[in-house]
Amino acid sequence: MRSFWNGLNRLVAAVFLILLAPVVLAIAAWIRIADGKGVLFVQDRAGKDGKPFRMLKFRSMVHNSVALSAQLGIDDPFGLIQDDPRITRCGRFLRRTSLDELPQLINVLRGEMNLVGPRPDVLPQVAGYSAEDARRLEVKPGITGWAQVNGRDDIDWPQRFILDRWYVDNWSPALDLKILWRTALTLQRGEPPVHVDTLNIQRASSRSETGDMSRAA
Repeated sequence: MRSFWNGLNRLVAAVFLILLAPVVLAIAAWIRIADGKGVLFVQDRAGKDGKPFRMLKFRSMVHNSVALSAQLGIDDPFGLIQDDPRITRCGRFLRRTSLDELPQLINVLRGEMNLVGPRPDVLPQVAGYSAEDARRLEVKPGITGWAQVNGRDDIDWPQRFILDRWYVDNWSPALDLKILWRTALTLQRGEPPVHVDTLNIQRASSRSETGDMSRAA
């Protein structure tokens, strides 16, 4: 069943890419005109069983966002601040509507992701996973997931791990369809409040103390 469902995900992704091609091209043109070259943001993420892959998103931050993070004194290297100046004008709209995730349909088509699953984490974070945390890597990551429809940015990582483990243990096609439906109902959402994730800060501090901050990109 899982193999069939993965194949169906790829077929659906192909159909969506064809149907949404005008939207994808329009967004790409908007970013190019408003903020210059570099329409896509490409980052190594952990896939099933922790295997790295290049996750795609529409770029929603300025080009020098990493340098600005240090200047702004952000403790969480993967976090945001209120009215974050690193986010572009079009980026705010794309994030609010989740349209920045559209390029991940290509990741689904490649077989690296599914439409539904735990959100793919960055490699420095995965390197610090406990055995229980790593259970979220037993399935393909998704564009949306159980944690996303049950709190998204309003919950911290320990709670996300719990929700993702529940998803892994209770997966079914019916559950995926339920998550997709709930995602569709919340696509147009207000700007979420900034959530300070202490787990990310602790891990960043640990890497700094061991001289391993070069991985936190």
